[in-house]
Amino acid sequence: MVTETREEQTFGKEKRERRMKRRFEIAEQVRYKMLYGQRIAETGTGKTLNISSGGVWFTTENILMVGMPIELSMNWPVLLNDSCPMKLMIYGCVIRSNEKGAVVAIERYEFRTQGSRALHQPVIPAPVEIRLPG
Repeated sequence: MVTETREEQTFGKEKRERRMKRRFEIAEQVRYKMLYGQRIAETGTGKTLNISSGGVWFTTENILMVGMPIELSMNWPVLLNDSCPMKLMIYGCVIRSNEKGAVVAIERYEFRTQGSRALHQPVIPAPVEIRLPG
């Protein structure tokens, strides 16, 4: 389910948009890798809470170290050409983390295809007729 959300902040009687980018509530499983140079410092799984072109908020197994580079991988909820599953790869930096989750500022992202849906369907063998002599 994808819904749009905006976070507002009240200033006196006036409400003002806090975020510069539109955020969308997308709840998908996410895998993350904390990077320390070329080495993987920590890995984990969580669930995205919302996402925009500038950042993503997701649940984590542990509090993550702010300032660390991170790589996220999540299944995209929409099929390419109504048949091909996609994975969204996000590369960024942890800007906030607490017991509820972490926020990553997106530095770059890319979509990767995962093969057509037909390839992921279970294969049902065709019936075979066997005739024995006799």
